[in-house]
Parts: sequence; structure tokens; C-alpha cells
Amino acid sequence: MIRRATAIAAFTAVMLAGGLIAKAHSLEEARAEAVEQAIALDSSAREAEARTTYLTGAIETAQADRAERAAVLEVRPAFLAELTAFGTALAAADGKVDTAAHRAAAVSAQQTVLEERSRPEVVTAATATIHALAAKLGEDLSTWERAQWATGMPSGASAGGEGHARVRAALDRVGGAGVGLYESSSCAGGSAPACANSNGYIKYRADVATWSEERLHWAMAHELAHIHQFQVWGTLTSSTTYQSLFGGDPEFLANCMAVVRGFPGSVGCDSDQQAWASAIWVGAVR
Repeated sequence: MIRRATAIAAFTAVMLAGGLIAKAHSLEEARAEAVEQAIALDSSAREAEARTTYLTGAIETAQADRAERAAVLEVRPAFLAELTAFGTALAAADGKVDTAAHRAAAVSAQQTVLEERSRPEVVTAATATIHALAAKLGEDLSTWERAQWATGMPSGASAGGEGHARVRAALDRVGGAGVGLYESSSCAGGSAPACANSNGYIKYRADVATWSEERLHWAMAHELAHIHQFQVWGTLTSSTTYQSLFGGDPEFLANCMAVVRGFPGSVGCDSDQQAWASAIWVGAVR
């Protein structure tokens, strides 16, 4: 009897233990499932937060971009007005002064404005450039007109003959139409073949008319460069860049100015010097 009771108790204990183990497994599975759900919810929440951050940033970027474009569009009409005025100046100068450098600078400024989307200050700077180009064209035209009405010439100078016609054609070819041109032996006491005067005319020695086309064109481009230097002389001579790039030598600068016009001489200059020298042709000292 005692043995039977003991067996029953043992069996009951085993059954209880088995039930507890099964319950423990069930609880562990439920806990694991709850953890997985929590992880999934946390991941969804992070994804939603990331999407919200991205959309917020995208909206802010779009709003800033729209504001920048509006600012650029606001200053474009002023640029167009200056461009129209520049076109009028070009028409007035046609056939009288060389406008190639002015046109190239204007095209560059226009391309800059066409490509600009976010910085109104770039368009404003381009507008100022076009205004300065139109003003420079007006000054060049006035110089040409004064030359047409001039009644006298430098003392000891002469104009006329086939030699003069050849030199005149060369000067016109390099952009000096309207610039006074006279034959004279007075340049540096006769030791210099040609020279430019700050009053806006060029003198040349008689033998210059016999030079080759290439050398003659270079000489006239060089002397015409001096005429343009005189127009910005004060600013030019006080420029630290002019001193560093050219050593303050107007002859070296004139050579580089001739190079950028397509008439190189025997003295070359590098790309930085050419880029700086090109601005003098349009009256700019950078």
C-alpha cells in the first residue's frame, strides 16, 4: 500500500514537472515573439522617421532653390536692359572702331547669366560688365570721331603716299580704324621705328612701310596697345598685378596685348599674362 502511494506521488511529480517545462517553453516562445514584434515596430518607426526627415529636407531644399531662382530672375531684367544698350553702342561703332574684344567679353557675360540659377550677385556683376563695355565703346567712338575732325598733325609729320596707305591698312586691320597715323622720324630721335602718343595718334618711320605684312601688323598692334594703355594709365601704373606680371614694363605689356589680338612678335608671354593683358583692350585693369 505504501509502495503504491509512493509510486502515485512520483508519477504525479513527474507530470507536474512536465507541465511546468511545457509552460516554460510556451512562455519563452511568447517572449521571443514579443521581442520580434518590438524590433519590427522599432524598425518601422525608424523608417518612418527617416522618411519624414528626408521629406522635410527635400521640402526645405526646394523652397530655398525656389527663393534663389526668384532672386536671380529679379535681377535679370536689368541685365537685359544693359545688353540692349550695348547692342545699340555696337551698331553705332560698326565700321568705325574694332569691337571684337567688346563682343567677346559680352558673349562671355551673357553665357554666365544664362547658366546661373542661384546667385543673383553673379548676374549683377555681369550687368556691370556689360554697362562698362557699352561705356568703353562710346569712348572709343568719340575718339574715332575726334580723329575724323582733326585738322592738324604733329609737327614734322606727314600723311599720304603709297607707304602711308600700306601702314594705314595695317593699322586698320589690327583694330585701329580712326586712330591718327603720321609718318615722322621723331620717335626717340629717329632710333625707334614707331611710337604712340598719349594724345591718341601713332607715328612711324618711313622704312616701316617696307616691312613684311606680319611684322607690320605686329608693329601696329603693338603701338595701338599703347594707345589703349594711355586710356587707363593711372590705374594701370598703380596696379600691383601689372607690376608682378610685367615688371611695370609697358613695352612687354604691349607685346602681350598684340599676342591676344593674334599678332605675336618675337617676345612671348604666358597664359596668365595674356589673360590679364586682354582686359586692357576693353579698358579694364584687373
